[in-house]
Amino acid sequence: MNVPTVLRPFLQPGLRPRDWPVWVVPLLLGAFVTAGSFGAQRNALEEPHAYPTTRLDAFAIGLLLTGAAALLARRRLPVPTALVVGAVVVLYLLRAYPYGPVVLLLSVAVLALVVSGHRIGAWAGTITGFLGYCALTWLIGLPADLRGTAERLFPVERPTAVGATIGLLAVLVSLTGSELVRISAERAAEAESRRRELERRRASEERLRIARELHDVLAHNISMINVQAGVALHLIDERPEQARTALAAIKEASKEALTEMRQVIGVLRQQGETAPRSPAAGLDRLPELLDRARAAGLTVHAEVDPPPPGALPAGTDLAVFRIVQESLTNVTRHAGPGPVTVWVRVSYGERGVFIRVDDDGRGAALLAEDTGGSGLAGMRERAAALGGELSAGPRPGGGFRVTALLPAGPAEAEER
Repeated sequence: MNVPTVLRPFLQPGLRPRDWPVWVVPLLLGAFVTAGSFGAQRNALEEPHAYPTTRLDAFAIGLLLTGAAALLARRRLPVPTALVVGAVVVLYLLRAYPYGPVVLLLSVAVLALVVSGHRIGAWAGTITGFLGYCALTWLIGLPADLRGTAERLFPVERPTAVGATIGLLAVLVSLTGSELVRISAERAAEAESRRRELERRRASEERLRIARELHDVLAHNISMINVQAGVALHLIDERPEQARTALAAIKEASKEALTEMRQVIGVLRQQGETAPRSPAAGLDRLPELLDRARAAGLTVHAEVDPPPPGALPAGTDLAVFRIVQESLTNVTRHAGPGPVTVWVRVSYGERGVFIRVDDDGRGAALLAEDTGGSGLAGMRERAAALGGELSAGPRPGGGFRVTALLPAGPAEAEER
């Protein structure tokens, strides 16, 4: 079914009434109240034992349309709007026009008043206005059978106890309904605020995770490339065959860096539908990592226990790989002149996965341009994100040591 263009703004799925354009409610309510008032007049004039009434005239229609038009300002000027609509409804009733949906105009104005925060004014003003109307009509009112028939400006009937009680209950129901709408709106706004805050926090965590990945990929591989480039430049004239080996190591490190960067950028571009061209970083790729470190001139001894039965959680698997990778990067950059020996130990126990990386370097920086970085902080963040812990510092007897303990899910680990 084709929807008229004028109706599309407020017929969108999930769009709440408070999100509608401000003119929608006055337009619909004005049409409904006018049509409903003519229907009430027909019933009053045609049905037996119906109450007497003043026929709708131009003044009555003008009142209804004025009340509906005043609702256009209900969001910006809720108090003046309520006063204008209240005056319109009181004049309509004092003129003894047909009972009908005219009170809906006042209900919407009161709702806007409550939702905008003028709760005390809405309750006090509405109840006071109703009691004042009852007092006024008691003074100037006519017997019920003469309603709308006398030649008077305000041929309204005198209120009865039953009628006044019903009217008061209607006022209380309208005010209570407005409070319920206000509470619902506040809860919805609070839930929306929490949802947006959660989205911001998740986005921040994702940016941090990607930053850590990029740092680990670039720091490790660029450090290897830098070291091997220095070796190649030093040996290219005197021992070209060894320089060739260094260049081959540069090629392999740069290829690895490009592959892992494509994976990270693929996540940013939401290209997860296609399978990656190489396995995700994890313990399965630890031998490749150790071989590249050896190619960079380090002597590496590794003891890696086979994982316990059951798959290691992906986050823990990646964290183990990255911690070892960053530790080797730090050795390459900071251990000082060689030869340097590195001992890598990965074991499993009841408390989780235990990682220890030791080196016997002297601590002098190999890279003259190094000014420090976020490698150790990134490793600590990885461990903390998984509920683990990491420590790093000088090793007894010289060199540097990195130790980490990461939970391993169902088979949580302890150091052996």
